[in-house]
Amino acid sequence: MRTAEFVSPKHPDKVCDIIADSILDECLRQDPESRVAVEVMGGHGIITLTGEITTKAYVNVRDVVESVVGKRYGVQSNIVSQSPEISRGVDSGGAGDQGIMRGYATRETESMMPLEYSLARDLCRFIYKRHQSDGKTQITIGNDEAIAVVVASFQGISHKELEGIVKEWLQGHMSKPTIYINPAGDWNLGGLDADTGLTGRKLCIDNYGTRFPVGGGSFSGKDPSKVDRSGAYMARKIAVDTLNHNPEMKEVSVELAYAIGVAEPVEVSVSSVDYNGDKGYIAVPKHNLTPKGIIDFLDLKKPIYRRTAKWGHFGNNLPWDE
Repeated sequence: MRTAEFVSPKHPDKVCDIIADSILDECLRQDPESRVAVEVMGGHGIITLTGEITTKAYVNVRDVVESVVGKRYGVQSNIVSQSPEISRGVDSGGAGDQGIMRGYATRETESMMPLEYSLARDLCRFIYKRHQSDGKTQITIGNDEAIAVVVASFQGISHKELEGIVKEWLQGHMSKPTIYINPAGDWNLGGLDADTGLTGRKLCIDNYGTRFPVGGGSFSGKDPSKVDRSGAYMARKIAVDTLNHNPEMKEVSVELAYAIGVAEPVEVSVSSVDYNGDKGYIAVPKHNLTPKGIIDFLDLKKPIYRRTAKWGHFGNNLPWDE
């Protein structure tokens, strides 16, 4: 059995991710060469921003925060310029940090995402279209890939109404799962009023769920010179392309590793599983895998990142999914 969860854009951690990527987008909109590494923590009336920004852009961070959450929150900002030591490594074309980035693609779904993850996200979107509030979904599938368990908890929706929405969604699936609706009881206090949010705390949701290992760190709030972000996007692109060009393969895994200040990756590994369950390493595709090469290939200096923070970074028809 395999399980994955997803959260709505009003979940407190996702709110912080959206704020961080909204700041990044505004910097890139004015200055594509911006260096941004912003962390956001929010909760109980206060939103705190800290990190490093080096840019020619003028960004009123309070206005950006208010564009996401309104004017109900106090905003504390402690943002400085990028460290000259880090900048030195990036200026020379090197990676903005060391780390391991992983990419994955599977034939289980049209989006090439794990089935349980795709289902959890789809259900979350389905509910959120009706009620744009804080919420979570969780899907467990069995060996036959039928849905075995559904969990849905959403703010401001009665058990009866939410159960009706879930059962409507299930009509498209030949399953009779166990269903848990607001299992701790109906709830009306949610989002940053009920809990603390923090950027980068939903890494499994940002990536591929829990079945495939997470490699690098947080995506949100980081410009593409950070290989945590650009390297992970490129790893996904390699996995998708490899699967598309090799019909005998069922899934592909990619691992890239970098050293800070060094342009070329220190590791590039591509492995596959075929329909017989046999595993093997395959030839690495010819790509420029330096940070600049990835940024140019995927056109990553555009203000596209707020979108990624809402519904996951993969399987949403973004450049690295195609």
